[in-house]
Formats: sequence, C-alpha cells, structure tokens
Amino acid sequence: MSEERAFLKIQVVSPKSQSLATSESVDDYLKAILELGGAEESRVTTNALAERLRVRTPSVTGMLKRLAAERPALVVHEKHRGVRLTGAGKQRAWELVRHHRLLELFLHDVLKYSWDEVHEEAERLEHFISERFEDKVAAMLGDPEIDPHGHLIPPKHEAGVYRQEVPLALWPVRTPATISSVSDRDPAALRELERLGLIPGTVLTVEHRKPASSLSVKLQGKDDPIRVSLELAGYISVIAPGNVGALPQR
Repeated sequence: MSEERAFLKIQVVSPKSQSLATSESVDDYLKAILELGGAEESRVTTNALAERLRVRTPSVTGMLKRLAAERPALVVHEKHRGVRLTGAGKQRAWELVRHHRLLELFLHDVLKYSWDEVHEEAERLEHFISERFEDKVAAMLGDPEIDPHGHLIPPKHEAGVYRQEVPLALWPVRTPATISSVSDRDPAALRELERLGLIPGTVLTVEHRKPASSLSVKLQGKDDPIRVSLELAGYISVIAPGNVGALPQR
C-alpha cells in the first residue's frame, strides 16, 4: 500500500458514540462563529449563523443554548446580543480550521485534486482525523503555512492569525495589489478565477471601477485588462505587494 493510500485509512468516530461537544454539528457551529466573528471576534447574530449553516433560526437558538451549557462552555450566548466563542470554543474551532486547511493542501498537492474540489472533501474529513494523522500530513507537506487558496494554516494548538487583507472591490484604483487569498466556498467561482489568472500571488492593478457592476483589472505581465464582475471580485482578498509572506505554489 502506498504512503498516500495509507494516510487515508482514517479512524472515524461512530456518531452514536459522539458526545455533544465532539459532534459534527457542534464543529460546524464553532467554525462558523469563528469565521463570521473575524479578527475582531465580533458577536455573531443568530440570523447570520442560520444563513451560513442553512438551518432554521429556532434550531440555531436551541444549539447555542446547548453549547453555552456545556462544561466547559463553548460559547457565550446572550439573547438579542449574539454569540461569541469561549476559550474552549476557540481552541476547538482553530483546530478544525487547521485540519481543514491541511487536508485541502494534502488533497491538492498529494492526491492531485483540483483547487475547486478540495473544500467539500476537507469539510467531510476535518471532524474525524486523529492528531497522529494530522502530524503525519503536516510532516509530509513540510509543515506548511498556506493552503491552496492562500489562507494561513494555524500552528498546532495555537490560534490562527489574520492578514490585513482588503476585498478587491474596495482596493484603490491604480494602486498595485497582490492577491493574498480567495474564498474556497464556490467551486464555479474558483474555476472562473483560475481561468482569468486571478490566483494567490498574482500582482494586479484596478484600472477603473463601475460601482454597480464590475472592475477593469490589469494583471502584471499582461497587455490587456480584464473585466471582473463585482460578484467574482467578492471572492478575492488583496494586500500591498511585498507584505503577503508565503504564498501557495500552484
């Protein structure tokens, strides 16, 4: 059996044996709160969680009450004020983010999935990998810092950090920028970004902006600008050239 195939023999926890604090549903809530709260760790509304997780609002309220009642509590939930993660909740959420981004890179670099395929597979697997599996994947990949979409991989047992990124749609006109990351949530958008050459590490300049519809963007080394819809631009985060640190090799 090859090393790659051996890595895929993941021990999965039976759903019947999972406690509330280790269920897939709980993991999804904790990660969604972390992502929606962002670097400021803002309180997240019930409606925002319902939209992100595609569940009914009463179901969100019920789950948040259960998470707040865990020992140790995983969230702080106050009616009409939203929810935020506790220390224990953040620790688990960042662990999931690390699993997810390592798995995306493993699927992309080792198993040769395309970058628009890895998110969904990693979503399924992130809940179940053991620390031993995580350590072996990280070692095999050379303890990477960046996933295929440009997102930072948190260090083991540590909280992640946030780059000072700006959405492409808000970047100043005629000011060079480097694509630092792109959202991994929409496979069709990822395929279009790749087709246009809008991948992490690309240096570009917004030539002009049509506020209601699109951007005219010129990529470094290309003669002609390209049109980027505001919807597609919403998937792209940029930063000033020279400040991005490591970027994925594609």
